[in-house]
Amino acid sequence: MTDKFTKDELCQNWIHSHEEDTETEMVFRPASYRLPRSRGRRSFELKPDGRLIQCGIGPTDKPVETMGTWKLEDDDKISLYSTSRLKPSKVMQISHFDKDRLVIKK
Repeated sequence: MTDKFTKDELCQNWIHSHEEDTETEMVFRPASYRLPRSRGRRSFELKPDGRLIQCGIGPTDKPVETMGTWKLEDDDKISLYSTSRLKPSKVMQISHFDKDRLVIKK
């Protein structure tokens, strides 16, 4: 389990730092963090009002954005919802959090 944090601390744009991934964890860094150049990176932005903006890599390597909502549940899970679903489309278990690094269990 990770150290305690608030929902407000999670509210920012997180970019996948795949270079730091392990077999069991994915690492995300704030958009302000200097990551090495990469052909494409996934990201998600958590808004304080519960809105979610996800950015993936499209078929022509152009970013593709999708909208939805998010919730912090059980103090260590981020549930992501597409706009038309009542159940989360993805649940991310947080294993570590600090202001410059968000680590999610795979």
